[in-house]
Amino acid sequence: MTARHVPGAPGWMRPLPGTGLTVSAVALGGGPLGSMPDLFGHEVSPERGISTVRAALHSDVRFVDTSNGYSGGESERRVGAALTAAGGVPDGVVVATKVDPDGADYSGERVRRSVDESRARLGMDHLPLVHLHDPEFHEFDDLTGPGGAVEALVELREQGVVGAIGLAGGRVQEMARYLALGVFDVLLVHNRWTLVDRSAGALVAEARSRGMGVLNAAVYGGGILAHQHGGPTTYGYRPAPGAVLAAVARMRDVCAAHGTDLGTAALQFSLRDERFAATIVGMSRPERVAQTLATAAVPLPDDLFAELETLVPPSACWLDAPFDA
Repeated sequence: MTARHVPGAPGWMRPLPGTGLTVSAVALGGGPLGSMPDLFGHEVSPERGISTVRAALHSDVRFVDTSNGYSGGESERRVGAALTAAGGVPDGVVVATKVDPDGADYSGERVRRSVDESRARLGMDHLPLVHLHDPEFHEFDDLTGPGGAVEALVELREQGVVGAIGLAGGRVQEMARYLALGVFDVLLVHNRWTLVDRSAGALVAEARSRGMGVLNAAVYGGGILAHQHGGPTTYGYRPAPGAVLAAVARMRDVCAAHGTDLGTAALQFSLRDERFAATIVGMSRPERVAQTLATAAVPLPDDLFAELETLVPPSACWLDAPFDA
């Protein structure tokens, strides 16, 4: 195991290419913080959400990722409350957020309002990293045309209202179209580079070739890869194909044979990949912060990952076929 896996050790803090920012290998993902029971299966009280962020701020986690649209802004409000309690953003901590549409409105004006809302909720005049969030669910020509969302985000960067701008989403075929615009500094992928899904491979390679920073989120595939026993039978919040379920079962057996569990392997699969500046892990309980950092530090042999690699399901099972196929 190399030092980059160990919280606080050399390599734990990494430059985020394309931004001038430095981030920790593990980021606190703010999706569950605001309480989205329909997606994550449980309620999260304001007190618990704020306590989770405060626990992260007092740990080796130096990177917090949230979004305007998470729980109607509640995730940002809770992050902001924790930052206020800390007296502002602590030295060395990076807080990133995302612009989101208002219903079907993903216009340039909506992007500007989204940024203003985020600044108010977080209590931050300047946002160091702002992503265009899930653009694949909207018309490409609308978002990329004159006066559209992409143009507005670029202008906000030029005006110094935001620092770097990123592209955050899922479906790789659509994400590739936005990446080709050449205006983004960072790529964030979710559910597409995990132990069982490699559909973001060509997209990540393209971003790296452009000198962009790359972030990897949802490495547990929505929960199925977090459990050694039981857990959901969905992947990426949709029913998992039989071949994926079979692969997960075999991977659990391999992990057990190596004296570990699937969740530990799933996290370290991403942490071991030097292409990713940070791995974003959704958390909604204070104790999860210490648990995640402990998981990151568990020594695992290279042989384990070599064996798991032989069990990856065929590409037809992935959420998306490779975008260059």
